[in-house]
Amino acid sequence: MTEPLFSVENLRVAYPSSQSGTKLSWAVNDVSFTLDAGKRLGLVGESGCGKSTLGRAAMRLLPPATQIEGQVKFNGDFVFNLNPSQLRQFRGEVIALVFQDPMTRLDPLMTIGEHCIETLRAHQPQLSRRQSKDKALETLETVKIPANRWDQYPHEFSGGMRQRVAIALALLLNPKLIVADEPTTSLDVTVAAQILDELTQLCDKRDMALLLISHDLAMVGEYCDRIAVMYGGEIVETGEVETILREPSHEYTRSLLKAALHLQATNNEQGTEEAEEAEGDGGDNGDKTNIPNSQFPIPKQQTTNNKPLLQVNNLKQYFTLEGNFIEQLFSKENKVIKAVDDLEFSLYPGEVLGLVGESGCGKSTLSRTILQLIRPTSGTVKFQEQELTTMDRQSLRAIRRQIQMVFQDPNACLNPLMTVGESIADPLFIHQLADSTQAKSQVMEMLERVGLTPTDEYYHRYPGELSGGQQQRVAIARALITRPSLLICDEPVSMLDASVQTQVLELMRDLKEEFNLTYLFITHDLWVARFFCDRIAVMNSGKIVEIGSTHELFTNPQQKYTQDLLEAAPLLVKQQG
Repeated sequence: MTEPLFSVENLRVAYPSSQSGTKLSWAVNDVSFTLDAGKRLGLVGESGCGKSTLGRAAMRLLPPATQIEGQVKFNGDFVFNLNPSQLRQFRGEVIALVFQDPMTRLDPLMTIGEHCIETLRAHQPQLSRRQSKDKALETLETVKIPANRWDQYPHEFSGGMRQRVAIALALLLNPKLIVADEPTTSLDVTVAAQILDELTQLCDKRDMALLLISHDLAMVGEYCDRIAVMYGGEIVETGEVETILREPSHEYTRSLLKAALHLQATNNEQGTEEAEEAEGDGGDNGDKTNIPNSQFPIPKQQTTNNKPLLQVNNLKQYFTLEGNFIEQLFSKENKVIKAVDDLEFSLYPGEVLGLVGESGCGKSTLSRTILQLIRPTSGTVKFQEQELTTMDRQSLRAIRRQIQMVFQDPNACLNPLMTVGESIADPLFIHQLADSTQAKSQVMEMLERVGLTPTDEYYHRYPGELSGGQQQRVAIARALITRPSLLICDEPVSMLDASVQTQVLELMRDLKEEFNLTYLFITHDLWVARFFCDRIAVMNSGKIVEIGSTHELFTNPQQKYTQDLLEAAPLLVKQQG
């Protein structure tokens, strides 16, 4: 019998506990599976179920004090028995890991080009610098990073572009196995589809295996041969993609599938049934825009008497690329990135406007420019008919009480040294809205409202003690504590699994009515946008290329770019139909 390329046998992983004598809590508990050369296995499950721990254990990247039992084998060799020299070669040349957060992989003091050169020269010292650069540029081109970004630093890239760089670094050494831990979380559907297409082609061409760790059931269903479902540290179900999606046997798998279908069917009570009927009505052409009108949110009806809450006109945000001294000396003109290019739109009270587009198109730059965290090159931003671009710092500080933001990664925006209660109360003290007694009372009420109960327990917890979904609820509570009118949400659920995504989006929908909120909802996930938004604006290369009601955009997209986005979005219903 042929030895599998990669095998995990009875693996158990427990992190060290700060309390002596505490019974071991297994983050990964008795997990076994195999992966053959050229095959693709999708590992899915909720946040905190042990997916990432499993991937890091396979590459011996866990802290030394972590207790590990069982075996991991690659081509018959025991990974846990490798010495430091063998382990160095093993990582990168044999197995490459793509992390969920690219900033944990990228050195902020090194340019993108230096990252690539360092990786290649460390493992292939025989290559000259010129050869290394040529190979790196070719790989960067594969993930749509142009050569003119070679001398830039990670902070000058969008989150999605940083993730593309991380994937390129993994591909540089032609590994036999890629462990991809949520590799497309920060990517739009078109780039995600391009990269996953490239990875699947490499699996075929190079006989390379792929372990794809993800919370996106539709994506795993489209790009993997088999699925393993994790829950509570254990693999509760594994099998061929078609079998798992058609006839899931475990209750947890069924709940994941139901949540994912609910998102893709929007807020209709008969979402799953209608989605299946829609797929059947669409025939064999797989047309994703052939969807019954009743499934879409009813757009807000705007009247001439209804003044915009937020109005953006002719907004531009240009950045100059500064080369090295020689380039600056001989270059006749500066290279300019038009992150936001002559953009305009209006957002009305009580509306949810979705902003979608590829990573690097300027979505996040736009949100920061609206808040005046970065001043625009030109153009105007009016909030409640007040011009923000000419306001001084003190006036802006007062207006930001009415405009709050929910970020993509709640763990990155919550101070790890502050308790949940302190983090939520902080804006009240910044804006001098309450004393300590009043603040605690308001925080307790907000914790209750966002579903973090018992409130006394969560008030004293730290962010590191919460799951991803709980952290995002804290971030939402902190944004709402000042009672804002406008909430700018920058990819607020992209890092959450389908079931938690649904919970958070339903919560945000309820809070919208209770607090009379208006949302600018930035996302690369078209199904989330369809589920949540009244109107959608499609952004490409700093411009809004199409804007309209959610219904119109999905049933009759006018622009080729919008059509390409819709075509690239993984559709779970199609997997079932």
